[in-house]
Amino acid sequence: MIERTIATTTHGRYAVVPPASGGGPMLVGFHGYAESAETQLERLRQIPGADRWLIVSIQGLHRFYQRRTSEVIASWMTRQQRELAIADNVAYVAAVVAEAAREFEAAEKIVYAGFSQGVAMAFRAAAAAALPVAGVVAAGGDVPPEIERAGLARVGRALVCRGAADEWYTSSKFNDDLARLRAAGVDARALEFQGGHEWSAEVVDAAGEFLRERMR
Repeated sequence: MIERTIATTTHGRYAVVPPASGGGPMLVGFHGYAESAETQLERLRQIPGADRWLIVSIQGLHRFYQRRTSEVIASWMTRQQRELAIADNVAYVAAVVAEAAREFEAAEKIVYAGFSQGVAMAFRAAAAAALPVAGVVAAGGDVPPEIERAGLARVGRALVCRGAADEWYTSSKFNDDLARLRAAGVDARALEFQGGHEWSAEVVDAAGEFLRERMR
C-alpha cells in the first residue's frame, strides 16, 4: 500500500453570542473530545462577566455521532497525520477569529479557553495568533509538546486548572506545564480544585477573575 495525502476544503461551524453592549473583546472556546460547540459555549456563558465579551465557541472539524443518542459531536484530531491536522486546525481557528472579529467589530483583545482536548487547541491558537492575545484559560488538558518557547511566550498569561482526582490530566503533567509556561515568561496561575476531569465551579470563578483583569 502507498499512502498519500491531499489538501481539500471543508466547512467548520462555530457558535457566537455577541456582548450585551457590542464591540467587546473576544472569548474563544474549544470543547473537549466528543462534545460540540454548544457544550463549550454554555461553559463560557457561566463565567461571571462573560456577557461583556464576544463569545465564539469553535467546533472541531472531525464530526461523528454519539452512539446512544445520535447527537452530532466532534473531536480535534487523532494520532493519524497529526502534524497535518494541527496545521489544518490552526488555520481554521485563525479564519474563524478573523471573521468573527470583522463581523462583530470585536476589540483587539482575545482570551482563548479550552477544556480537555480543547486545551491544546487553545494554546496552539494563542501561540499562532495574528491578533493580540490577552491570555489562555485551560482546564483538564495539557500544553502541546510541539509549541516552542517563543510560541508559548506569546500566550502572555494563563490560568491552568486541574481537578485533584483527574486521572487524565495528572499532577505530573500539570506541574510540568506550569514549569514550561513560566520558563517561557508566561504569567501562569495554577488552580487545583477538589474534583475530577471537569469544568468546575472553581474554574468558573477563577476564569471570571481572569477575564476581569484582562478587561482593564
